[in-house]
Amino acid sequence: MLLTIVLIVHLAVCALIVSLVLLQRGKGADAGTGFGAGASGTVFGARGSANFFSRSTAVLATLFFATSLTLAYLAAQRPAPQSVLEGSVLEEPESELPALLPRQDETELPDLSEPRDGETPSPDDTGN
Repeated sequence: MLLTIVLIVHLAVCALIVSLVLLQRGKGADAGTGFGAGASGTVFGARGSANFFSRSTAVLATLFFATSLTLAYLAAQRPAPQSVLEGSVLEEPESELPALLPRQDETELPDLSEPRDGETPSPDDTGN
């Protein structure tokens, strides 16, 4: 149960990190501010967006490392299965079918090498 919760948190943090990195502006985006296209009209102000996104990314990166280490620890605590079928829910009981069928000796089996009365031999039996 704990492994599932940590895994869900880990995936959510990964998605948030990706979205925050894509929202951030690169260093080359500041070149337009020298020509009058300043960032004064942004939601976070001229310098506020860099601080907000940078700090949020740092917090999410810390959470990402923490959940990664937690997942590694929890995975190491689980016992490794000895075989593929060990963890299966349904286990088939030993089949009782051979015990129920009567055993036939080789003497009781019909000889199929020679044709019976009224049958024509197959082309393989003629030797051609």
